[in-house]
Amino acid sequence: MYEGCVMSVVTEIQRAFHPVTDLLEKTHAVKGRVNEYLPAVNLPEAPAWTRKQISNFPQLSEFEVLRHFTKLSQLNHSIDGGMYPLGSCTMKYNPRINEEVAGMQRFSYMHPYMPEVDVQGSLEVMYLLQEALKEITGMKGCSLHPAAGAQGELAGVKMIRKYHQIKNNTHKTVILVPDSAHGTNPATAALSGFTVRTLTSNEHGIITLNELKSKMDETVAGLMITVPNTLGIFEKEIKEIADFLHAQDALLYCDGANLNAMVGQVHIYNMGVDVMHINLHKTFSTPHGGGGPGSGPVVVSERLLPFLPTPQVVQKSDGTFELQHVEQTVGKYRGFYGNFGMFIRALCYIYAFGKEKLSQISQTAVLNANYIKSQLRDSYDLPFESKTLHEAVFTDRWQQKTSKVKTHDIAKRLMDFGYHPPTVYFPLVVEGALMIEPTESESKTELDRFIQVMKQVAHEAKETPEVVKTAPHRTGIKRLNETQAARNPVLTWNQNHS
Repeated sequence: MYEGCVMSVVTEIQRAFHPVTDLLEKTHAVKGRVNEYLPAVNLPEAPAWTRKQISNFPQLSEFEVLRHFTKLSQLNHSIDGGMYPLGSCTMKYNPRINEEVAGMQRFSYMHPYMPEVDVQGSLEVMYLLQEALKEITGMKGCSLHPAAGAQGELAGVKMIRKYHQIKNNTHKTVILVPDSAHGTNPATAALSGFTVRTLTSNEHGIITLNELKSKMDETVAGLMITVPNTLGIFEKEIKEIADFLHAQDALLYCDGANLNAMVGQVHIYNMGVDVMHINLHKTFSTPHGGGGPGSGPVVVSERLLPFLPTPQVVQKSDGTFELQHVEQTVGKYRGFYGNFGMFIRALCYIYAFGKEKLSQISQTAVLNANYIKSQLRDSYDLPFESKTLHEAVFTDRWQQKTSKVKTHDIAKRLMDFGYHPPTVYFPLVVEGALMIEPTESESKTELDRFIQVMKQVAHEAKETPEVVKTAPHRTGIKRLNETQAARNPVLTWNQNHS
């Protein structure tokens, strides 16, 4: 009965999902079949080192070329095409009204070298976003300058370093990083000139004050922590940890990648945080993926106000706006003032929903994740029983034990049903991790479909494991040797690769 029920759901999904199974079939080229309507181009003579002609390049009609590139586009998964349960990355829906506003010529035609007097509207957008992010977090200052979360993270740690340099704390050379942290955290600390010392999570998946005390000495400059952490668990001793750090003249950096779980629920400043970066593309719905553009504003406590990245937008007494350069700033990390189009989208999102709805969004994201957790706990191993927020982390332990099916296999099999795989093998403290984050964008109907597919894959792993081990079967490209694909990519066209 169970199998028949699941299979009926899966059949429905397969019927709704139309995979392109022939994407890699060679288009039938015919000599002389060309597009007659392409306009002539007047280009300068090609340099001597360029190839004048590609041998055996297929001759195709306009419609065939159009169909070719349309099929290529269908190889890409997107939030518009299906659920994106990518843990810790918060791949949520990007409202189209925000895209429309960001594309208005009054904004898109602005140039960063224009005089401030001529771009007052754009400066006001930046100012309002700064103030909104301060209001949401309770922090005392904000800079929109960093181009992405990783750069905001770098700016945050650089501010901690500047704080200690100004105080002549030359002995403070260590940054503490939990074992559950995002992978960029230790890299950022090292890039900023610090030595990294690891804190170990306890059996409940959190960092305790006692663990902090055991690793603390006069060399510690600060702690980088993710709240909620990468297990989706809230660090419930965060305030005590912050107070202890401050008593030792050390600072607390909070990775804001998981802020989507806390908007309207927690007062970041009251947690004792000194600096946090905010991923606008995760929490405030600006486009995510494809290499950017990102945006990673930083918000700070009063301790780090003098060191914010420059410039900042300030409002003068007459109501106009100007760019202000902070005297003790940690400097600039990119050209101009940030990715302005992302500012517009984020501000539209914040203003459209307002305080009450933003709070409901976080509540829904947490509800969705816990619903998935409750429904899948009998199908997949749950390494921590602690209450979780925006994401749930499972493992492949049961599937490995039964039939040697691994996390990687499960992820590949999900692609056959039109789902992007969740985050796999992260966090590193969980062996064979499957990290699932549905966000608030998905309806209960879609969550139920995803849950049934996950159950089906678990059932297959037990009864017909080879189906899972050889997946995907219904995608345009089958399973690749990903290591070789990364190390020896094919970057030029070749008829043998068509």
